[in-house]
Amino acid sequence: MTMATVQQPIVVPEGYTLHTENSSSILLPPDNQAFLNPVQEFNRDLSVACIRTWSDLINEEKEKKWRQGQEKRAKKPQNGKGPKSKRTKTGDGAASAMTEGTAAEEVIDRATNAELDPSAGVSTTEAASTEAKIEKQKEYRPYKGVILEALSATGLRSIRYAKEIPLVKYVIANDLSPTAVQAMRKNVEINGLAGRDAPQQESTAGTPHNGVRKPIPPKVRVNEGDACALMYNHRAEKDRVDVVDLDPYGTAAPFIDAAVQCVNDGGLLCVTCTDLSVLATLNYPEKCFSNYGGVPVKAEYCHETALRLVLHTIATSAARYGRYIQPLLSLSIDFYVRIFVRVFSSASEVKKALSKTSTYYVCSGCQSFYGQPLGRMTENVHEATGNVNLHFKAHTGPPVDNKCPECSFPLHVAGPMWSGSIHDPAFIAKVLEHVEMSEDKYGTHARMKGMLTVAKEELDTPFYFTPSKIAGTFHCTCPTLDEVASALLHAGHRISRSHACAGSLKTTAPRADVHDVFRSWIKTHPVRMDKISETSPARHLLSKEARTDANFTHHPDSITASSKVKLVRYQANPTPHWGPGKRAGSGKRKREGEDE
Repeated sequence: MTMATVQQPIVVPEGYTLHTENSSSILLPPDNQAFLNPVQEFNRDLSVACIRTWSDLINEEKEKKWRQGQEKRAKKPQNGKGPKSKRTKTGDGAASAMTEGTAAEEVIDRATNAELDPSAGVSTTEAASTEAKIEKQKEYRPYKGVILEALSATGLRSIRYAKEIPLVKYVIANDLSPTAVQAMRKNVEINGLAGRDAPQQESTAGTPHNGVRKPIPPKVRVNEGDACALMYNHRAEKDRVDVVDLDPYGTAAPFIDAAVQCVNDGGLLCVTCTDLSVLATLNYPEKCFSNYGGVPVKAEYCHETALRLVLHTIATSAARYGRYIQPLLSLSIDFYVRIFVRVFSSASEVKKALSKTSTYYVCSGCQSFYGQPLGRMTENVHEATGNVNLHFKAHTGPPVDNKCPECSFPLHVAGPMWSGSIHDPAFIAKVLEHVEMSEDKYGTHARMKGMLTVAKEELDTPFYFTPSKIAGTFHCTCPTLDEVASALLHAGHRISRSHACAGSLKTTAPRADVHDVFRSWIKTHPVRMDKISETSPARHLLSKEARTDANFTHHPDSITASSKVKLVRYQANPTPHWGPGKRAGSGKRKREGEDE
């Protein structure tokens, strides 16, 4: 039975404000005591779509595992006695039928024989019940997961998860603020998710034939307490949850250690960080290091390094407990980053994190970058058995001298940070397919399609550049995006756009080859050298000749799939003075987090 709700008119108390988003409506308390930023609707829409896609994915994985188990049991020879009846933990939401089938069949056989021998002691009723149980065990029950939102504020995000994601068992909505918790309870009630005692549940849903009403548990379970304490209480394997959502005001760093421990194997961790003044600038390198264990960059690709710094923190936090991450989607959006990763346990995979971590030397003049991996991994195949042995060693370095090979300016050190993949294109394709089929379910579907399409196409290489920035460094007129992309493609390199910056390109070409494209461009678009300072990086860049002549004629692959259609990728100003918003009021005690 599903919980039936009757939509009652919402009475707005004095001082409260009614906010409606998709199918959910909430009451906002006065004085901003439970923070909600309407601009973050895109964040919430994206989260619903990603968690829903992940829930379908893990359900498919568990169903496949369940069917393999069924096939294995069917092929297992029977010795007449049948194995001992027991349950095996499968995590698929249904009791394992590994051994119970044989024992139950014996009950049915004894019931049949009871007609001839009353001493068999098994009634036909019991046999019928057992037979029905066997039939039920032969059907896979869809896996429904538990979501924990550690910093819920108004509860809007948790309410949307409960109402819009079909494969959700229940959502734990937590906040430290008593005012926010009070608002949450009221909002859960008016959305019909508070369980059987909610005022609007006066229908006969869950009522059996004897007229006794069956209790209906709440779909959103509200908790008041410290977020880390709550997550640490769920770190035991039997208590873990399937999805953890961290959406704090500012950095998520204090909550990551607890989060990576309390999520199930294959579970989803969703992280938002809004402290881009720390992550994406060199204003507070000491603060970035204390929060994320790395140093940011001062360069146009600073928003991608912000993503990689957060991924580094999650990866190293998970590795301490024998766990590793698989990034599914990592987006830099407006004033924050939003990251979705799966968490698994594997001692061998944890070792690979060393080769997926790098420091970078970044030029202060032309913004060229040079990666220094912390470790390297080699594979040796055993000739006799064909087994693959992995060996991990420290990497050699440094990759360059103390000055940039391109412009001779000093290099700054950034990182360590995650240097592996930041997206899973196959997962993004499934999210995109869901969004395209459910446009009416998401108010920001146009931007979702744009961002996801670009992210799906992104090259698995670090950092991007914009032609306008490099043209500014050379003091030359700027070629078009198509001309630069075509020149790189004609030279045998690959290109893509980046979701993090308008007018940007990612490429497999080293920065020296990119500079050669501009040197070729300058041959037909001269630069006035008398206008360039002797100490400018342009002097050094222009003193070198291009090793090859670039071909700027249009290349058919210079226009990617995301460029062939008009897609909304970057936020238009939704309201005057929009941005991160003001921190929530204190209420009765200090606020811990927010729902942005």
